[in-house]
Amino acid sequence: MRILLIIFLLVLSNIFMTTAWYWHLKPSAANIPIWKIILISWGIAIFEYCLTVPANHYGGEWGINPFKLKIIQEVVTLVVFTFFAILYLKQPFHWKYLVSFAFILGAVYFAFME
Repeated sequence: MRILLIIFLLVLSNIFMTTAWYWHLKPSAANIPIWKIILISWGIAIFEYCLTVPANHYGGEWGINPFKLKIIQEVVTLVVFTFFAILYLKQPFHWKYLVSFAFILGAVYFAFME
C-alpha cells in the first residue's frame, strides 16, 4: 500500500514537471518571451517539488533504497511524458519507443530482483 502512495505522488509530481518543462513547445507559445516561459515554468514546478520531496522522503523512511526510488521515478517520468507528448504535443508514437521502453523495463526488473 505504501508503494502505491509513493507512485501516486510521483505520478502527480511528474504531471507538473512534464508540463513545466514542455508546455511551451507548442507553436502557440512561440511568441512568448523566454523570461516569461521560465517564470511560468517555475510557477508550475513548485507543485512538482511539493509532491516529489514527500514521495522520496516517505519512501526512504519506509525502507525503499534511493536507487529503487530513482528507478521508480524514471519509469513514472517516461509514462507521464508519453501521454503528454501524444495528447498535448500531438507527437506520433513510433514502435522504436516501445522497444526502448522494454529495455528500460528490463533494467527495472534487474534493479528490483532480490
